[in-house]
Amino acid sequence: MSFKTAFLGCAATLAAISTTQAADAVVAAEPEPVEYVRVCDAYGTGYFYIPGTETCLKIGGYLRIEERFGRDEAGTSDWSSWTRAQVTFSSKSETEFGTLTGVITLRNEAEDASNFNPTLDEGYIAIAGFRIGMQYSWWDDDPSGETDVVSSNETNHNSIRYQYEGDVITAGVSLDELEDAYATKPAEGPNTLGIAGQVSFKAGAFAGYLLGSYDTDTDEGAVRAILYADLGPGQLGLYGVWASGANYYYEESEWTVGAQYEYKVTDKLTLIPGAQYFENIALNPDGDGFSGGNAWTAGITVNYMVVADLRTRLSLQYHDEEEGDDQIEGFLRFQRDF
Repeated sequence: MSFKTAFLGCAATLAAISTTQAADAVVAAEPEPVEYVRVCDAYGTGYFYIPGTETCLKIGGYLRIEERFGRDEAGTSDWSSWTRAQVTFSSKSETEFGTLTGVITLRNEAEDASNFNPTLDEGYIAIAGFRIGMQYSWWDDDPSGETDVVSSNETNHNSIRYQYEGDVITAGVSLDELEDAYATKPAEGPNTLGIAGQVSFKAGAFAGYLLGSYDTDTDEGAVRAILYADLGPGQLGLYGVWASGANYYYEESEWTVGAQYEYKVTDKLTLIPGAQYFENIALNPDGDGFSGGNAWTAGITVNYMVVADLRTRLSLQYHDEEEGDDQIEGFLRFQRDF
């Protein structure tokens, strides 16, 4: 075989191999199109569609730091540093029964390096006016300042609530599991039933709330009323509470009245002076009613927005009891919202 013949044979073989490989070449799969996050503006700012679904999600929260002061604020110390980190996930989607809502709020609090308290602060489902799960009660809806004391014990519960919302009138009822033990009435304990009902209105410059609750374990109840009125450069708030005896919702005194005025000085600065009077602050030994004594509190709350999403709050309160020592207490707060 001559060299020329051998060369041509090799060339033919390589051409055949090349043709076969070309026929069997692997073709890379086309990448699937990327689904970018879409803004969901049906429920307000901050919502976006969860990719591949028609459910809208919003993530928000805040970081709060407080320097607290007052008599024996932490043990025998008159001051304490305190931090809270909170994040909330809110989901919404439309159904044949209206908007389906789910809320999860996670919270961590620390008062010293060894004290961390992770909690599920909220976790509820809401649809067609019904809400079920861990949630804040109407007793948590207090005036905007820090002078008032218009609720007792914890204000979030595992509850079943129904609320009707009209253009002017809103009304609702809730069944609350009162989970935490409290020792103001002998032989009473946790995991009992509370019943609450509220009616509220808003008309022009006026808004008001009437709230009543009954603690089935202590067989006692409480009623609270709050009225707001736009007056001059700010808003006047008046409130009062009455309790039949020691109960989970209110047991600070037999009755109390108070007022505050929220004055918006500038777009960044708000001043909220307030005062509250308490009558019959001492409970009977059996918790059935109150036995006497009075107290009053007066103070001011100062809100200042440093920049967008960074706020400060100063609370300075003076408290005096008929049978006890007076004291000054409060806090300085820094809060970053997101």
